[in-house]
Amino acid sequence: MNDLPTAEAATAFADHRELLFSIVYNMLGTVGDTEDVLQETWLAWSGRDLSTIGNPRAYLVRVAVNQALAHQSALRRRKETYLGPWLPEPLITGPDAAEPAVRAESVSIALLVVLETLTPLERAVFVLHEVFAYQHTEIAAMLDRSPASVRQVAHRAREHVQARRPRARVDRRIHRKVTERFVEAAFGGDLGALMEMLAPDVTLWPDGGGKSAAGGPRPIHGRDRVARTLVSTAGGNRDVDVQYRQVNGDPSVVIFAQEAPFAVMVLDLDAAGEQVRDVYVVSNPDKLTTIDGHGTGS
Repeated sequence: MNDLPTAEAATAFADHRELLFSIVYNMLGTVGDTEDVLQETWLAWSGRDLSTIGNPRAYLVRVAVNQALAHQSALRRRKETYLGPWLPEPLITGPDAAEPAVRAESVSIALLVVLETLTPLERAVFVLHEVFAYQHTEIAAMLDRSPASVRQVAHRAREHVQARRPRARVDRRIHRKVTERFVEAAFGGDLGALMEMLAPDVTLWPDGGGKSAAGGPRPIHGRDRVARTLVSTAGGNRDVDVQYRQVNGDPSVVIFAQEAPFAVMVLDLDAAGEQVRDVYVVSNPDKLTTIDGHGTGS
């Protein structure tokens, strides 16, 4: 049997793999589920007669998007029984990424949290149109829907996201400086400095999945409670290695204990970059398996 079609299939799939990863990850928020979808996409792709496929990229994206939508039911059931707040799996981006070419289109943790409030269809349409700039007609063909219905879904999703998170990204240098000051204050026990940096209605979102002492059972609201919780938690974890990394496109903090990833902390700043309005802390070890301790910082 001639292996040439298989070689061609492998090459074409590899050429589009990072695009597929980024689309599916932004739809699902977990690396493991994303890899499962990519494996299913590969199986569908490798079994096809490539001579019948005029546009490999369009075919692969269509298969991956529909496989991701099929995964949503099982993923939502897992979230319903999850202990404590559920946050997306942090994704190292930039120079520290395991595959540096990847993840250029990964959206911020804060936006992914908002996308969790959309329906699976709304999220798929939003990601394809707003993040990857697919036209409504292209999305309609992928999802077997009319362009008019896709436009309605896109409009609804965009309004929903805009109401919860206006689209403005803080300058990365400012974000990095605020993050460094924040960490110094938390680990230094400087409650006053921390209070000054926190917005009055700040929320701390701890995701430990019931597997980490750093992950509480529910979000913590308000400047005073959040500041005291952070100082108390940091004070009890002084023997750690703090590294600054780029996570989902934002300057962030990865905390290591005994050379293993212990937690990832991402700050969501207000539009002016002056105050912290949300603190996302992922300490569930199952969500930190793709992070190593050899980064150089963001």
